[in-house]
Amino acid sequence: MNDKSHLILYYKGDISALTLFCQQADGFICFPPLPKLSDILPENEQQPQEVNLHPALLIKNINAQLQLDDDLLVAEPGFYEQVDTPDGIVSVYMARFKVLDPPHQLMAARQCKLQPLTALIGRPPAEMELLRRAYTAVMEG
Repeated sequence: MNDKSHLILYYKGDISALTLFCQQADGFICFPPLPKLSDILPENEQQPQEVNLHPALLIKNINAQLQLDDDLLVAEPGFYEQVDTPDGIVSVYMARFKVLDPPHQLMAARQCKLQPLTALIGRPPAEMELLRRAYTAVMEG
């Protein structure tokens, strides 16, 4: 996966609006994880969007990495954030699980778990702000 593009995976129930974010065994919510000392750019400081890696290609890469079916995830249109890292600015996109029920067992077999936002409190500040923005985008979408 391109180090300049990252992906947040989430599940949202169509009926209940239950929203869960995928957390890796090491605690990170971005695939690949953001480096330490990362800081999300304020919305008024973000640069015009450059496509470092199209979200569909990111999804293809994460499907290969986690051995997921190609039709399990779909890119979330309109979600795009930038994070300032020690190695430069990176892009963060979001992908949704296209299933009726949360894929808890599937992700547990891949050392990941689906967590509600409240269970992720205490993550690094950049991740918490990304989660806040992601949750807002999901609720507004």
